[in-house]
Amino acid sequence: MHIYDWRIGTVTRNSAYVGIHTKEVGSMKRDVMKFWVLLMAFSVAPALAQDEADLAKTVQNPIANIVTLPIQVNWNTNVGDFDRTAMNMNIQPVVPFSGGEKWNIITRTIIPVNSVPVGATLSEFGIGDVNFSAFWVPKDAGSLTWGVGPAVVLPTASNQEVLGSGKFSVGPTGVVFYSTGAWTMGAVANNVWSFAGDDEREDVNRFFMQWFVNYNLGKGWALGTAPIVTADWKADSGNRWTIPWGLQVSKVTSLGRQPVNLLFGYYTNSEHPDGGADGQVRFQINLIYPQ
Repeated sequence: MHIYDWRIGTVTRNSAYVGIHTKEVGSMKRDVMKFWVLLMAFSVAPALAQDEADLAKTVQNPIANIVTLPIQVNWNTNVGDFDRTAMNMNIQPVVPFSGGEKWNIITRTIIPVNSVPVGATLSEFGIGDVNFSAFWVPKDAGSLTWGVGPAVVLPTASNQEVLGSGKFSVGPTGVVFYSTGAWTMGAVANNVWSFAGDDEREDVNRFFMQWFVNYNLGKGWALGTAPIVTADWKADSGNRWTIPWGLQVSKVTSLGRQPVNLLFGYYTNSEHPDGGADGQVRFQINLIYPQ
């Protein structure tokens, strides 16, 4: 029995064999893409208020004091017993708030939309479990900044047996970011434990870390890497870790009057659980709302 982990394109344990016909999935995917196109077409944000190079470094900071709406699509290859492709789209609004004279509170909500292969021909399409994080960040930070706070996972999946954990989970999260010259680097990490939910589902104890390094080439272009490393502490040692390696290229530009950061990358997993993806193609459009 398996469940899809949207963060890493991995089919893990504890779910039922539930699916819908791929023809229906294709129709849902088209609806999602139509929504995406409309979102970009009707955006009325002001034109770029910052130099593209400066804005590129700003959006590379996960705790920058700026509103952004990253929409990331991942195609995870060779998933499951039939080596199929799983699609994951993460809608990730980042909204900052003032926490007083000395602190900002940076909130990040991740809403996953997944298409998961089930068996040889079927797929399950729907919403996954929502992940919410809040980081308390000092306002007077310089080139080195950090943030800490809680991470919460809510059992919001449209099909809990295939797309979710069936559990409420919580844990600490932290981030560090450093910028020097053309380079930016840092990491975001959390570990969550389940504390409530479906008693028939296994408890959750999962680790997540995304480290990143970027070199800014000028005019909004950047070359970098941002692999997502995960561990399921409840799994056997041979099926615990997912460790990817890869590269990505990004460009800050504008679509009409809307500033955006476009990103394309590829990652291969040097280690992954049985049934997990062996690689990932990543595309992201990040809608930017400069203050």
